[in-house]
Amino acid sequence: MVNGIDEGQLAALEEIVDHKFAKPQLLVKALTHPSLDWPVNYQRLEFVGDRVLGLVLATWLYEEFADEKEGKLSRRYHSLARKETLAEIGEKLGITPFIRMSIAGQGLQERVNPGVVADVVEAIIAAIYIDGGLAVADRFIRKHWAPALADGDAGRDPKSGLQEIAQGRGLPLPHYQEEERTGPDHNPHFVMRVTVEGLGSAVGRGSSKRAAESEAAANMIEDIGE
Repeated sequence: MVNGIDEGQLAALEEIVDHKFAKPQLLVKALTHPSLDWPVNYQRLEFVGDRVLGLVLATWLYEEFADEKEGKLSRRYHSLARKETLAEIGEKLGITPFIRMSIAGQGLQERVNPGVVADVVEAIIAAIYIDGGLAVADRFIRKHWAPALADGDAGRDPKSGLQEIAQGRGLPLPHYQEEERTGPDHNPHFVMRVTVEGLGSAVGRGSSKRAAESEAAANMIEDIGE
């Protein structure tokens, strides 16, 4: 038993992330939500994991797309590093059932909150990096981000795409406005509206403003048939 996780669960987690931890408490910490009454949680690891992910993705894109200019590399990077991509990868890995949180948090359905899953993925990256080094973290990231990199839409996230459409038509840039915020501070839910003069508007929902804005932009692109 390691901080409330039995050996069977730990072995399953290590198989999922393909790394045998010298310090398994790092992995447990990466899965511990702040709502749990525990001395440590994933927030500090998330801070490190965000930076490790950024370094690996930036280096990978530099190597993979040697002839691309900085602007397009930046768009590819933001598509790969955004919370929605992390949440999708976390769901595919199957880490969601292992996330540790309070019973109240589970009642609020935080266990399936994409923002929480994305945060845990970043924390796991940090745990792998601290325990095994950059090369091990690099291997983990390249393995699980490869499908997103190969995706033909990876170079343009919805917000960037909508901005490009507006600029291409000589219209003002998209304007985003918060319409609603509900839920507690540790599990907020946002409704954001995007408006482009001459094209109309659309709304999106998400666990962060950025996620809701991204969904709003995607909905608007779909509405205008782009």
